[in-house]
Amino acid sequence: MARDFYETLGVAKNASENEVKNAYRKLARQYHPDRNPGDKQAEARFKEIQEAYDVLSDKTKRNQYDRFGTAGPHPGFQGAGPGGFNFNFGGPGGVQQMDPNEAADLFRQFFGGAGPGDMQDIFGDRGGRTGTRRRRTAQPQEVESEVTIPFVIAANGGSINLQIGGRELSVKIPPGVEAGQSLRLQGQAPGGGDLRLKLRIEDHPYFRREGRNIVLDVPISVQEAILGGQIEVPTLAGSRLKVKVPPGTSSGTRLRLRGRGILGGDQFIEIRIVVPLAKDERSRELITELARLHPQDPRAGLW
Repeated sequence: MARDFYETLGVAKNASENEVKNAYRKLARQYHPDRNPGDKQAEARFKEIQEAYDVLSDKTKRNQYDRFGTAGPHPGFQGAGPGGFNFNFGGPGGVQQMDPNEAADLFRQFFGGAGPGDMQDIFGDRGGRTGTRRRRTAQPQEVESEVTIPFVIAANGGSINLQIGGRELSVKIPPGVEAGQSLRLQGQAPGGGDLRLKLRIEDHPYFRREGRNIVLDVPISVQEAILGGQIEVPTLAGSRLKVKVPPGTSSGTRLRLRGRGILGGDQFIEIRIVVPLAKDERSRELITELARLHPQDPRAGLW
């Protein structure tokens, strides 16, 4: 006997896809055989609801149904099509076809989170009819963690030790890493997933970084600035070098140490002149005499 699929689902003929889906879900929950064990009428009603939804949820089938009705040439109520999923709710002939995504959605509503991988567990032992059980293996999850590393290790590279899931892990840091960069350690997270380390870098007591270059502020005396001389400075590698300060060096001048930075960059010595306080009259006289002998206007041409 021909049935009106719209009437079966209780929707209008111009119902949207969402309205069709919502009506189907409501009726499927109400008449599903697992909620009505042994109720033949509920089982028959569920089959009608499923058949109506199979047609009205498919644009091609719905167009054909609207044109030709159930007697028309619309395809498809026998067997499982590509990607279809069959459920057996009784004896022979009781097979109904359901789209896998709809099946997953429906079963989540019935059983609180069950998905396609759990369907075999729900129905797998009913009289031994569904064959081999299969379980979906949970995929290991990626874990992200922040780690703070020393400035020198970030610049030169090296190894750090971390405590991960109760075990100690040695992590190799490549030279030149920057703050905010991430390192991925495959299979090192608890549970076997990947561990992604987001890097933070400690400040250094006296070095600072400009890309691949290193800058070191170096204080010098007025005498060293005026007459020049040699000063000893630390390097990123841990050694100490003697650097020549030219006579007449001004505060803010940069002296370059080539190749002493990060990955072939340079180290710059930035001069900071430390001016003494003239505490007595004799000191003031000498400074005044110096200014008379070497007059200058350091602000000339600036504005």
